[in-house]
Amino acid sequence: MTQRLNYAQQSPELFRKMSDLSVAMKGNAIEQSIRDLVNIRASQINGCAYCLDMHVKEAKLHGERELRLHHVAIWRESGLFNPRERAALAWTEAVTKLPEGGIPDELYERVRGQLSEKDVSDLTFAIMAINAWNRLAIAFRTVPGSTDKLYGLDKAGLS
Repeated sequence: MTQRLNYAQQSPELFRKMSDLSVAMKGNAIEQSIRDLVNIRASQINGCAYCLDMHVKEAKLHGERELRLHHVAIWRESGLFNPRERAALAWTEAVTKLPEGGIPDELYERVRGQLSEKDVSDLTFAIMAINAWNRLAIAFRTVPGSTDKLYGLDKAGLS
């Protein structure tokens, strides 16, 4: 499979704004380890090979344990995630899939039991960002691993 077009070259201003949003996520209330899990889970749900490849490598570079990376897809059954992480993953799935009729109050209240209003707001922006990146990479068939050297992901030791 070859990439259809380079959206960063074709729409440099918009790409820069999307990149700015992603950079802004680094200063928000949600810790990096949870942002990594969120990026991985949304990318799994959306079937984005490029983003899943990238975010697994990033998580590894950030010190995430390999077994937890394998368990993201089965987080409900796994004992490897704490309540805050579980809340973030549940919210990620709901915001990514957007069920008919909206997100149930029961889920929101469960998530709020683990995350502050600021946390939920920042988390939702992070979920929105990864979903947007997923849609770009899927639409234009961005090749997994194609930007590893550019982003230093080749240092993850995963190939």
